[in-house]
This record gives sequence, C-alpha cells and structure tokens, in this order.
Amino acid sequence: MNDVLPDASPAWLYFEQVTRDWLAAYGYKNIRMPIVESTHLFVRGVGEHTDIVEKEMYSFEDKLNGEKLTLRPEGTAGCVRACVEHGLLYNQTQRLWYMGPMYRHERPQKGRYRQFHQIGVEAFGMATPDVDAEVILMLADLWARFGLKNVSLEINSLGDKEERAAHREALIAYLEEFTDILDEDGKRRLYTNPLRVLDTKNPALQEMAENAPKLIDFLGDDSRQHFEGVKALLDAAGIAYKVNARLVRGLDYYNRTVFEWVTTDLGSQGTIAAGGRYDTLVEMLGGKPCPAVGFGMGVERILLLLEEQAVPVSVVAPDAYIVHLGDAAGRLAFVTAQQLRASGLNVLLHCGGGSFKSQFKKADASQARFAVVIGEAEAEANTANIKTLNGEGAGEQRTVALAELALIISSEGK
Repeated sequence: MNDVLPDASPAWLYFEQVTRDWLAAYGYKNIRMPIVESTHLFVRGVGEHTDIVEKEMYSFEDKLNGEKLTLRPEGTAGCVRACVEHGLLYNQTQRLWYMGPMYRHERPQKGRYRQFHQIGVEAFGMATPDVDAEVILMLADLWARFGLKNVSLEINSLGDKEERAAHREALIAYLEEFTDILDEDGKRRLYTNPLRVLDTKNPALQEMAENAPKLIDFLGDDSRQHFEGVKALLDAAGIAYKVNARLVRGLDYYNRTVFEWVTTDLGSQGTIAAGGRYDTLVEMLGGKPCPAVGFGMGVERILLLLEEQAVPVSVVAPDAYIVHLGDAAGRLAFVTAQQLRASGLNVLLHCGGGSFKSQFKKADASQARFAVVIGEAEAEANTANIKTLNGEGAGEQRTVALAELALIISSEGK
C-alpha cells in the first residue's frame, strides 16, 4: 500500500478534475459507499469461486458482534447494495459514479497494489445495447481528453444464464481431456469456474485455451442481436475494437457484453479499464429485477500510463508568493494575503521568518507567477513590489499600490 506524496499529488488532482468534468458531461451523479461491507455481500455478488473471494479479500470479524466484514475489493456490489437499500432503482433509471480505494491481497508489483483506487461507473434500468455502447464510448472520450495513445478495445458477449450453462458443460468436457497439462489454478477452477481457465497467462496452456469451445458460438438470438447492436453503435461512432472470444472477466456477475480497454505500454498490467453488463446482480442482492451495465478503471494504472507517455499534467501553481521582512510588513502581508484570496487568487504567504534571499528561494520553488514583496518601506507607503517569476516578463519588477494589486495579478497572470 502506497503513500501519495506532495510531489505526486498534482497528477492525482489533475486526473480527478478531468474525470469529474467528463462524468458530468454524460449526466452521471456521484454516490459514496462505505469502504467496509458485509463479507457475504461479496461472496454472493462477486462469486464464491472467484480469485477475489477465494484468495484476495481482506476479511475480519467485528469484535463487538461477530459480524464478518471485508474491505471492499471492488465497487459494483456495494453500489448495488446501496441502491437497493435506499430504493434508488424503483421505477427509475440511475447513472452513478464513485471514486475511492479498493483492497485486494495480491502480490504487489508496478501497477498492482493491495490498496488501489478505482473510478466506477454504473448505469441501472436500461436493457438496450445503446447504454453498453455509451459506457464504452465514454472511455474512448476520456482517453482523448487525456491525450492517451496505444489504447485499444476488446469486447465479447457472455450471453445469458442458459447459454453460459450449455457452454460450461461443453467446456468442462473439453478441459477434462487436458487435465494432465493443466496447472494448479486450472485444475482448481475446472469444475467451479471453468471460464477462468481460458483466461490463463500460462504460455503452455495458450494453444489449449485457443481451441476451446467459444461461448460466442452458444449465443441465442436475443444475446446475439444485443451484441450486434453494441457493435453497430461502436462502428457508427468510429470506435475500433477487437472481438476477443476468450475475454471473460474475473467476476461472476457479468452477462452479455463484456469489454476491456488495454495498452501495451504497461507490460503485464495492461488493462486500464474494464466492465460489462450484469443484469442479474440487483435481484441477486435483494432488489427487483433490474438491468445494469458499468465499468471500473484503475487510477494508478492510468497515472502510470500518463507518465509513460509523457502526457503533460496541468498543475495549479500559486498566483503569488508574498515575501516580507519586518514587523509592520509582516502584519500588512498577512492582511494582503487574505484580501488577494478573497478576490479569487491562490496566494502563498511566507511564514517562519528568514532573509529576503531565503524567502525568494522558496518563492521560486513554489512556481508562483509573481512574488509580492513587502518591506518596511512598502508598508509605510501602502505599496508592494511585484516581481514576475515565471512566464512572459520573467525578472521584471515594479512598485504598485496595494489597492491595485489584485487587479494586476488577475489580469497579468493569465
């Protein structure tokens, strides 16, 4: 689990601001759920035989009442629980988003942490393929807003329950012929979650996985028509994609459309956003039947990708750094800083004493556009000395009346 230090946080703040504006553009509203949920919620919602539930959850027992609790490993189950509990899905659609830490006990490596952050998007109450296509399109739009490159889309359809059951039967029969070459993960999943056997990263199993029965060949008319509808809308929007018949996702609640946005620029941790449709989860968690589709994206991985591709990150620097020396100057600087902030400017007031030379070093390091200098002479004359630190006119210096200070910094700081 990592600390995000002050030098790294501007990239996080930039990412969060861009994504908030992007989500608002698509009409999504924010929801905030607890980090701790009942363990049963994830066993039931995510799937008892998934890697998350079997190996990765941080679970513990409440010392007061013995309730089994878990640090959330993903956001969808908690979001559905909140919607059901508060009646948000009764005869209405919802477009919701959330942001925050998730927890999985896995081997830490670059782009994969035990506390990681996700932005999740969930759309409830819409069964048609247009909303599947829209959430995919949203992510294409976000990559464009960030200026990301080398990001590609893979899609698949998992069909409905009966189609998956028929495929599961055929898949188990096929995999039983290869039990001698299956690794330990494959043998463990053979009868509990055979679809995940196809998601293997073991090079020795690739040919076997490639030739396995494909779920897409078991789709009925409704599922196939839905998938064709998604593809038609993506084609109309000019979104390139690859149909990956082995794309299954690691959570049991998915049906029909599933997708991943992947990159080759992050090595083995190449998935930066993924999701799909989960039409049965709301009912499974106690609500009335309600279609739903959504996705989650890993904040750390996208920040790594921004860094890898040298995408410029917008950093909010102070408009001014106030340098001062002397008691009267210090009092005036204190009041001036508040007045400038009240006019909408970002101002750093030097605190802690020190010479003009040492204060100017800190002013330069702050990346402020201007240094505002107040000494005893300026305090007596009710003026300030402005020095341009960055941008056009860097190094220029002049004396102005304090009454004009806010206007000058506002107009010349743009």
